[in-house]
Amino acid sequence: MKYFSFLLVLGVTIALAVLVSIPIGQIPPIAPLLDPNHGFWQNSISEDELAAEELTLENLTAPVEVVYDQNLIPHIFAESEADLYRAQGYVTAQHRLWQMEFQTMAAAGRVSEIVGPIALDLDRMTRRKGLAFGAELGMKFLQENDPETLALVEAYADGVNQYIAQLSDARLPVEYKILNYRPEPWSAFKSLLLLKYMSDMLVGDRDLEFTNLRKILGEAKLDRLYPEFPSENDPVIEAAHVWDFEPLPVLKPDSMAYPDEELLISPLSQPEEGTGSNNWAVAGKKTKNGNPILANDPHLSLNLPSLWYAMQLSTPSNTVKGATLPGALGVISGFNQDIAWGVTNATRDTRDWYKITFQDESRKAYQYGTTWKPAERRIEEIKIKGQEAFIDTVIYTHYGPIVYDRSFRAERQDINFALKWTVHMGSNEQKTFLLMNKAKNHNDYNRALDHYTAPAQNFVFACKSGDIAMRIQGKFPLKWPGQGKFLMDGADPKMEWQGYIPNEQNASTLNPERGFVSSANQHPTDSTYPYYVFDNSYEHYRNRRLNRKLGEMEQITVEDMMGLQFDDYNLQAAEALPILIRLLGTYKADSPEAEKYLQELKSWDFFADPNQKGQTLYSIWSSETFESIWRELLESKAAVVRPSSYQTVELMAKSEQDSIFEVKSVDGVEAADYHVRLGFDSMLVVMEKWEAEQGDYSWANYKKTTIQHLVPTFKSFSVVNVYTGGGSGILNATGSRHGASWRMVVELGSQVQAFGVYPGGQSGNPGSKFYENFIPVWANGGYLDFGFRMKGDVDNVLFKTTLK
Repeated sequence: MKYFSFLLVLGVTIALAVLVSIPIGQIPPIAPLLDPNHGFWQNSISEDELAAEELTLENLTAPVEVVYDQNLIPHIFAESEADLYRAQGYVTAQHRLWQMEFQTMAAAGRVSEIVGPIALDLDRMTRRKGLAFGAELGMKFLQENDPETLALVEAYADGVNQYIAQLSDARLPVEYKILNYRPEPWSAFKSLLLLKYMSDMLVGDRDLEFTNLRKILGEAKLDRLYPEFPSENDPVIEAAHVWDFEPLPVLKPDSMAYPDEELLISPLSQPEEGTGSNNWAVAGKKTKNGNPILANDPHLSLNLPSLWYAMQLSTPSNTVKGATLPGALGVISGFNQDIAWGVTNATRDTRDWYKITFQDESRKAYQYGTTWKPAERRIEEIKIKGQEAFIDTVIYTHYGPIVYDRSFRAERQDINFALKWTVHMGSNEQKTFLLMNKAKNHNDYNRALDHYTAPAQNFVFACKSGDIAMRIQGKFPLKWPGQGKFLMDGADPKMEWQGYIPNEQNASTLNPERGFVSSANQHPTDSTYPYYVFDNSYEHYRNRRLNRKLGEMEQITVEDMMGLQFDDYNLQAAEALPILIRLLGTYKADSPEAEKYLQELKSWDFFADPNQKGQTLYSIWSSETFESIWRELLESKAAVVRPSSYQTVELMAKSEQDSIFEVKSVDGVEAADYHVRLGFDSMLVVMEKWEAEQGDYSWANYKKTTIQHLVPTFKSFSVVNVYTGGGSGILNATGSRHGASWRMVVELGSQVQAFGVYPGGQSGNPGSKFYENFIPVWANGGYLDFGFRMKGDVDNVLFKTTLK
């Protein structure tokens, strides 16, 4: 019997040993994960506890000194640019390797390799959009036109790879351990791919939705509900600007054929609501010290690790500091000894869709005018963890890849639509930032921007000499009015783009009379700009609040600019809530709660501070009202997009009896007040449930700002319920999942004064004390001192490492 018991225990032990040593499906092997010497326990050690005085880095021409301040921000001092960027790659990988690789694998359509078949559709769409194809063209562009930049990008990759080669199992980022894979070599291609990933994240189009809306509403109603310009347009480039160039001619075809059927296909994912940014610069004549002040706060998804990684990069001839993108060279938003710059999304339509007519089922040729053009095939092998690879065949036309066809998202319709996108046109955005990091004046700033193609950005600028400027930069196609608003016929050569707007004719301004430049994702210009520009997602509230405040302010200080970045005033509510209350009319509150809510709304001051309850009530009421107004339109089987909130409020204010408020399913004549009352009743239902389950409905508690790990299921690596105010359409644009991903304020005096913060920490390791330590500062509107550190400074040094 004792032998039987022994054998039983032995068998169970062997089985357990096998189970914990071999991954099962998507579950990692347990033994390595729990190993105290190599597993996740080792990731509980912070970087300062692992600091080394010296590290070996091959291919340097001289030693490089890396000084970390008390917030783990590295200050790299190198003797040459090649050494600087090799060290930047190495240091960034030390703290953000998993993030760098995960983001570029997402951009390449390779997430299935990590997480299995759940990501297959995502990977297929990414490949069909051609992000990797665009990066390949970018590599070819550098190889043929700019070997110097390519050499620096390869130096950065060498630094990353040297860190990977030195990486022990113990120091492997915890995400690799949990997901059970190891990092692969970095490359120059991956750095270019990262910039394409940013384009995909920030660029949208609504060609499909507007094509369907044209069919559903007719052109007249479409134009009324989706006007080219709002009634109160406050554009990026001041309305009084004079355009001092002769525009290139754009010929509109005499006749055009658009698809005349509703298309039952799923649109591409668009930039999520809340994605945006603010930037501005004020001239010395408006500031207390007589120096220009620049501010920038890009609004993106709130993620951990943070999108940004703060650094100072120094050579004997130049020092630059600010926010970097892990995986890309240089500083993206920052300042040097002479200038400061920042970026916001320009919201420009740089991708269009063409309906392709193939000659036959083989899809080897497609119609173009009176001829048939040959098509190309690109075989995409998508590796899937735990399964055989999936093979996808993507057809390429001269416009670009066929994203939609009968094999993917065609939903019962035999269609083929090709995507034309500036991302597929070989460009050199990396050079823009390399040159901007060293720029000394406005001419240098313009020369840097001449290399920039996508994603379109509003680049704000200020320099010590006193200049302030704004330029809307990208590679913008020449379009006739309306071109690209709807899907086009790819068989008709007249549908082609007719060239590109010259860089020098991109909308820009230098030292405007009003004493400031600004952008907040609104219309780039007024109607006098001679080129066609349209987008349905332009901002209408943040921009007007910003420009009004900047216009009023004098004797401006850095602290004033910090306050403006954290401004919680809800202009939409200030304009819309009085209309909602008026249209509610003689509403009879049939409960004490309804009367309480109404009184709270009437007494609210329109600030979305974290303790405000009026903001919560307005958010629900307005959302339910707008949803009711457009419900029947949005219930169409075909994909559509509803009119903007700005346009909706204007219709309610000026045309409350408009036929658009009628509801087919309800008898009688409906007007705007019907939807307002329905929205109020819906708010009461929402609030009854909320108070019963959650209690406190102050704004911060209701919106529950969450800074989420890049893998959403890793909830323990996220930070939830951050107590902070703001919201969509507000300068402090902090919603539940989006907000200011980086705040920077710089005064360019004889000594540069700079301050910055982002919602995260320098470390990508969830076990480090530097993983989320900036979040409380950011949530309260605070900043870190981002002043330059000189070589040899001894104050506030966490540790120093010499790369030899």
